[in-house]
Amino acid sequence: MRILLAFSGGLDTSWILARLAAAGHEVHSLTVDCGGLEPGEDRVLEERALALGAADHRLVDARRELWERVLRWLLAGNVLRGGRYPLCVGAERGLQARALARHGLEGGFDAVAHGCTGAGNDQIRFEAALHACAPGLRVLAPVREEAPSRAVQRAWLEERGLPLPPSGGRYSVNRGLWGLTLGGGELDGTTEPLPEEAWIWTRGAGGPARRARLGFEAGVPVAWNGRRHAPVALIERLNRELGALGIGRGYHLGDTLLGIKGRIAFEAPAACALIEAHRELEKLVLTEEQRFWKDHLAEVYGQRVHQGLDFDPFQRDVEALMASTQERVTGEVVLELAPGRVEVSGVASPWSLHAASAARYGEVPVPDTDARGYATLARVLAEPARLHARAGEGTPC
Repeated sequence: MRILLAFSGGLDTSWILARLAAAGHEVHSLTVDCGGLEPGEDRVLEERALALGAADHRLVDARRELWERVLRWLLAGNVLRGGRYPLCVGAERGLQARALARHGLEGGFDAVAHGCTGAGNDQIRFEAALHACAPGLRVLAPVREEAPSRAVQRAWLEERGLPLPPSGGRYSVNRGLWGLTLGGGELDGTTEPLPEEAWIWTRGAGGPARRARLGFEAGVPVAWNGRRHAPVALIERLNRELGALGIGRGYHLGDTLLGIKGRIAFEAPAACALIEAHRELEKLVLTEEQRFWKDHLAEVYGQRVHQGLDFDPFQRDVEALMASTQERVTGEVVLELAPGRVEVSGVASPWSLHAASAARYGEVPVPDTDARGYATLARVLAEPARLHARAGEGTPC
């Protein structure tokens, strides 16, 4: 068979590539970069794939597509799973699976393969997208089907003199544009924190407090301290600068697609700062009803991204509503930055609803308003509770 393998370069996909090639299959490897590759790592991955038996290796830079198709909507919806976690990994998997499906179909492959195990969410995310986007392609999941231990995989490669990936440490790490996640070790339980040396982007973070300015145009981040950047470049810069301050570090305990609870640690400096700033700017320019219904639907949108259903047409419907709400989300947000903390201290916009009113909360009433009208409004709002109490021969209080 001609097989296209989603290749991360880790132990699982290294073992799959070598195993399938040894069995006589023509294996081509594909790496989809969603922002997780370090400088020069693309070359290392290609060399490793060819040494393991790949007929060829392909690299797809999907960072811009990830922003345009997924991340801009997670930001528009201020999506934080469980009120904490900005969907660092789940946001990438559907896009990676779609790229695998697209190249699998265009290249006339007999099958596509992935390295997901049977113990996590990614197997569901990958295969849901593959079945929707390339229903005619056979899907292989050798690690899930054979369930070899990591020790067995490593020994199999060593016996044949094949290159091994870096051994790594105690934790599983996933890097991407929207953040980094860590699993394993203390995170297998629910009570212990990670040691400081386990963190990656925020390890040993510190530095003086300072002020910064973040600019948005139609809901899209476009400037940092007055200097314009494309969204992907801006996110990468914030991950570096704010990560060095320890911003965006956290833990998430949530529900997996397997019906069990899972716990991870995450480092998402850019995502956390951008969502915080974007939310406050929206409060200035959107009405309460706009924010309420948009964020309500965004919660559902994020849940479906987490489930690997971002290819579903319902997602496009929600995106259309969110796009409408973002038309006036333009302005500048002032951030107070300190080790481990980001706080919005000011917002300004040409679409400010605050500036549009001559009233000032707690100080100046709405002009030309009869104060007796507010007393009438208060009675109207209280009437349902008064009637409910009267019907029960009691009082609301």
